Amino acid sequence: MDDHCTTCGDLGVEMEVLRVDEDRALALCRDAHGTRSTVEIGLVDAQPGARLLVHAGTAIARLEEQRA
Repeated sequence: MDDHCTTCGDLGVEMEVLRVDEDRALALCRDAHGTRSTVEIGLVDAQPGARLLVHAGTAIARLEEQRA
């Protein structure tokens, strides 16, 4: 099974929110490798510490923590 978007070829990447700019609906996020990126968060509720699924620079879902 191919995990890439059919349209653009990007993958969904899990990222952690570090800082939020609510006025511009942007967040500074970090991926598992420590790379930081600005992400558009207009589609999700995001605050520092939240985990997001990011596709093509846009957060498309908030990831809930797995509970044991």
